[in-house]
Amino acid sequence: MLEPLQEPFMQRALAEVVLIGAAGGALGCWVVLYGLSYAAESLAHSIFPGLVLAAIAGVPLLLGAAPAVVVAALAIALSARVAGVSREAAVAVVVTTMFGLGVLLALSPRSPPGVEALLFGDVFGTTDADLVTAAGMAALVLIALRFLHSRLLIAGFDRGAARSLGVSPAFLDAALLILLGAGIVVAVQGLGSLLVVAVLVGPAAAARQLSDRMLPMMLLAATLAVLAGAAGLYLSYYAGTAGGASVALAIVVVYLLSLPLGRWLTARRSAPRPAGATIG
Repeated sequence: MLEPLQEPFMQRALAEVVLIGAAGGALGCWVVLYGLSYAAESLAHSIFPGLVLAAIAGVPLLLGAAPAVVVAALAIALSARVAGVSREAAVAVVVTTMFGLGVLLALSPRSPPGVEALLFGDVFGTTDADLVTAAGMAALVLIALRFLHSRLLIAGFDRGAARSLGVSPAFLDAALLILLGAGIVVAVQGLGSLLVVAVLVGPAAAARQLSDRMLPMMLLAATLAVLAGAAGLYLSYYAGTAGGASVALAIVVVYLLSLPLGRWLTARRSAPRPAGATIG
């Protein structure tokens, strides 16, 4: 069990999935609660052309992903304002356009070799600079969630009454999307634009099956994300499979296991208690 951890690349990869998993799991609970899972997938796919351009120019991926997120968000907002166009349709049009542009750029003669890593990530290629960036992102997300926690709860469970309590649902939606974009931009370097949504949605969806309270759900989601990330790295190390895909697969397995366990817990909570039973 300890043999892989003796490798420096494995140590850096494990540190990366711990940082991304802790922040992504906690943030993902709010993404799932607010119904932003489709937005997470959309933003993750829309940054592909920015990643390809960064790879062609030989600059850090972060410099290509960040502007692409902004362009995608603005395009979605403008498209949704067109008469007769729903928000879902606007998102679908922008995502397919951006991702198609990224594919065209990836197939161009100037595209560097190994561009497929932008789709599926290269978690074993994590550098010390990547870890510093991931640590900064994790700190930003967790601190922001701490300060927004009570407001997110109010708006998440009763948007209609939130305004009367001085809470703006629109502001919170925007804050979550900004945090979501920051998380995607950083996590995409290790998991790729196709797989990054797994760590933002999968653990949170699994935790929601197992807990009906927000704070325990966030802690559980972060724990599941970290454990699934470590399991995926071990699978990749011993089976020789792709690192990012192995992490995503482990997250899917965790979610599938949570379904029957969640139903069992629900049935246990709703089961009638014997007469005279007390709660300890």
